Amino acid sequence: MKIIASYIIFGTMALTVASCSDGWLDVEPSTAVETDKSINELSDVNIMLNGIYTTMQDAYAYSGRLVYYGDACGDDMMAYSSTKRTGNYYTFNFTKDTAPSTFWSYPYKMIGLCNIILAKIDNLETKETELRDYYKGQALALRAMLLFDLTKFYGYPYKKDNGASLAVPIVTTVLDKEANPKRNTVAECYSQVIADLKAAVAAMDNDEGKAFHKGHINLYGAQTLLSRVYLYHGDNAEALAMAAQAIKGAEAEGYKLWTNAEYATAWGNDASNGTKGEVLFEIVNTTDDSPGKESLGRLHSPNGYKDICLTSSFYALLNEDPDDVRLKLLVYSSKRAFVKKYQPQDGEDIMDANIPLLRLSEAYLNAAEAAVKTGDNASAVKYLDAIVSRANPDNSVEGTTISLERVMTERRKELVGEGHRFFDALRDGGSVDRHDVKGQSKISSTKHYITKAEKMNFSWDYYKCVLAIPKAEIDANQNMEQNPVYDSASDEE
Repeated sequence: MKIIASYIIFGTMALTVASCSDGWLDVEPSTAVETDKSINELSDVNIMLNGIYTTMQDAYAYSGRLVYYGDACGDDMMAYSSTKRTGNYYTFNFTKDTAPSTFWSYPYKMIGLCNIILAKIDNLETKETELRDYYKGQALALRAMLLFDLTKFYGYPYKKDNGASLAVPIVTTVLDKEANPKRNTVAECYSQVIADLKAAVAAMDNDEGKAFHKGHINLYGAQTLLSRVYLYHGDNAEALAMAAQAIKGAEAEGYKLWTNAEYATAWGNDASNGTKGEVLFEIVNTTDDSPGKESLGRLHSPNGYKDICLTSSFYALLNEDPDDVRLKLLVYSSKRAFVKKYQPQDGEDIMDANIPLLRLSEAYLNAAEAAVKTGDNASAVKYLDAIVSRANPDNSVEGTTISLERVMTERRKELVGEGHRFFDALRDGGSVDRHDVKGQSKISSTKHYITKAEKMNFSWDYYKCVLAIPKAEIDANQNMEQNPVYDSASDEE
């Protein structure tokens, strides 16, 4: 079986491994309070939301694995070696018996908590209606984010077959522990994600939802995420409109793109209501509350686990402009280049670095991409130039016709290390191209260690060879089998 096809091997086969064994979808909150007694007032909702954000902090979730997968599987970053934590993702070294269950179990546990909130919140009596709506919007936005990521991991890109193939079960109600939900199609999953995000945007479109809430998603984060989902789904006019709304609204509330002078160190700034910066939603880690040594900060750092580094081809791409400010984010060790985006705040350790999940920069790039796809070159120039000129004030795209390739190249440069590349490369029918560029003395030890030619470039064309595999593992109703959940702790040793 070609490794090229492992995008779907990992996704569909892992469904049978990390599926519905007893307790796989345990929706009880961490306090083990009965569902019908767990939420009686708004303060209970806030506690449960904080529980979701705490779970997102985990290294198996958004402080680690759910982010670095998209980088390690792509062509801009690579595992330092096959024995590193990212090694199995870089090499696609999984079967249905060894695929980690955490990609499945963590999101569904958090979805379960969102569903508890959403089942109760409309019936709570309160005078704080804006706060209630903001809490509801958060639950909807987080449920959408989790289902969107599950769909990316376990289904084909939407545009492969207009979402006709199977993805994951849509769970929008509080289920009991014996539930055995059916898989939904990719199209159905996208419909649910979009509906949830539209509802989240509507709910949070008030003073409370627009306010700065560190570590909590707000209106502008939800709008940026929705613009991303629209791009994946092919709704380009909607993507442009939503990204433009996010940018206009966020900047009116004091968010702004980091300047060229700020860029190299801004990642470690302590954002506040007075100095918001450009991060719209981040996982907040502290010395007293962090995922520890398994966090992205240590995985990316040569002073930590130096687990994942730049490929020589991406390093060459970024060095096409020696004055690009993003080169200042690179640190070097063992003749390899590492990305220093996960920077700790003053007095904290590298493992305590916050994890930005939604940035204003992405909203600009989403708008630029959508504008190109809708033929709106003026808007494409406007939004792309903000990123290009920030990277190097001597550069500009004004007066040019923007191509999709130009936008996607800038997207690679800006979002490297943030979990996007693998999915960005494949969502429109493109490919991941792994090749080495020699003659770069600073990173002379950097070399792809997947050597077979057919494993160096993979795209939609190779998916067909795995389509039949999961069918033998699923019953006639497309339910998940009651297989034991794989214990993935060993692959983190």
